[in-house]
Amino acid sequence: MFSGIVSAVGIIQHILTKKDCIDFVILVPETFTDLTIGESIAVNGVCLTVTHFSESCMYVTAVPQTLRVTTLCELTENSVVNLERSITINTRLGGHYVQGHVDVVGEILDIKSDGDAAILVKIGMPENLSKYVVRKGYITLDGMSITVIDTATNYFTVTFIPHTQQVTIVNQYRIGSKINLEVDILGKYIEKLITPFLQDKMKN
Repeated sequence: MFSGIVSAVGIIQHILTKKDCIDFVILVPETFTDLTIGESIAVNGVCLTVTHFSESCMYVTAVPQTLRVTTLCELTENSVVNLERSITINTRLGGHYVQGHVDVVGEILDIKSDGDAAILVKIGMPENLSKYVVRKGYITLDGMSITVIDTATNYFTVTFIPHTQQVTIVNQYRIGSKINLEVDILGKYIEKLITPFLQDKMKN
């Protein structure tokens, strides 16, 4: 489980293909010196498991399903990625509960200035995802917990403050960039719980 507060960025040093899986060797900051094998790490919002590590690098593996439904398949050597370690009991929850289970890959449709330093970004999404995206609600973008500004049937908008632009991969975003999207899990749970009740009501 994560909070959507990116703790660092890493650099893809090597990409190793093993059968249908890909091992990413990621250069990590000094704050990651206490990694453990089996630990969960969010890489651009995708929950991956640390399989090996050294003083400066960690190894994580992406299986075929993960590669099919995320942007990890587009990473190359020297790509910069958002990193977040899993939350602990005494962690301040600055964002929202993030699973690291990407729902869909979205696309940046527009980027414009919002004042002197912030940027307003329009992101396309499939229509069947729009019911989970609400104004002033949370959404996870490449592992970042961000507040939704406005939403329509096939897109939504968010604002990135200057700090987020500086310390995450937001500074690499361009029109046409692909982005991992994870909606707030709370909406999915509510939908599943109330659907049988609503179906019974309709029958009666």
